[in-house]
Amino acid sequence: MKNPNKPVIIWLLSGCVLVFIMVVVGGITRLTNSGLSMTDWHLVTDTFPPLSEQKWEEAFDAYKQFPEYQKINIHNDFSLDDYKFIYFWEWFHRLIGRVIGLVFIVPFVYFLWKKKIDKDTLKKCCILLGMGALQGFFGWFMVKSGLVDRPDVSHFRLALHLTFAFVTFAYTLWVALDLIYPQRETVILPLKKLARYTLAILLIQIIYGGFVAGLNAGLVHNHWPLMSDGQFIHESVFLEQKNWLLSFTEGKSGVQFVHRTLAYFVVGMILLLFFKSKNYNLRQEQKNGLLALLVLVFLQFGLGVFTLLYAVPVWLGLTHQVMAFFLLTAMTFTLHRLSK
Repeated sequence: MKNPNKPVIIWLLSGCVLVFIMVVVGGITRLTNSGLSMTDWHLVTDTFPPLSEQKWEEAFDAYKQFPEYQKINIHNDFSLDDYKFIYFWEWFHRLIGRVIGLVFIVPFVYFLWKKKIDKDTLKKCCILLGMGALQGFFGWFMVKSGLVDRPDVSHFRLALHLTFAFVTFAYTLWVALDLIYPQRETVILPLKKLARYTLAILLIQIIYGGFVAGLNAGLVHNHWPLMSDGQFIHESVFLEQKNWLLSFTEGKSGVQFVHRTLAYFVVGMILLLFFKSKNYNLRQEQKNGLLALLVLVFLQFGLGVFTLLYAVPVWLGLTHQVMAFFLLTAMTFTLHRLSK
């Protein structure tokens, strides 16, 4: 039977693809230290990069007034060509954000006009609209933290911006899945609860991934399975902050320790979910989701180990972030099919 919601589903899934692309470009922007290249934000005038050499010089002069240039790049023979490179990635990141806004709003108005959206889906789409606007604010809120007195953004704000992008993607996918699978099946409550707990731990792990990225914590303790010097938890965790508890949110060693340790919990929870599911008669899409989770979590774990051992080369750090996105996709799909 043909799904009458097919145009709306395609629209929502297109939004998922664009959010995925934006997160990938955001990862490149972070890993190439390009995020502070655009020192202001305008909704219209920044749509295109500088179109003349004079405009490039003006943008470069503006960049020179801020901490990243004054404290770091001024000592690195940083040229206009170097500036154009980092400008491109931040500009491209913002451009995709604008495209996402248009791709959401224009079809949304059209579907409303054509009465293609039911009341329940309309409420969810309004939430998505608010989430998109909030994500744009979080992006500028993050960048602003690196333009005051320090040549880097707050790792708390970076984690907020990154995690909210993941959550926005997951919710968009969930809304699309509600339309793809309009029928309601019997819920297997024990698996549903376990899947929810697994998702919660995965989201905490994503938050700590943002902390690691924001603090460049992947550049220390490049050993595995122990941190270094034969220690499961390195002594520096207790020395880098006056209050050692703060090390687990503000110190490089402490944040890395939490991130690498949480990885074992994520793997363990998904293994438990997978093997516990063998006690139930599941539908094929549920089995597929669980199998995808199992495969992806081991791929992600391996990528995390190699990213650490090789001290976060750009391509490997980006691949690790992309795999986290795939893992969240499988987790969202699996939870949806176990919940509906």
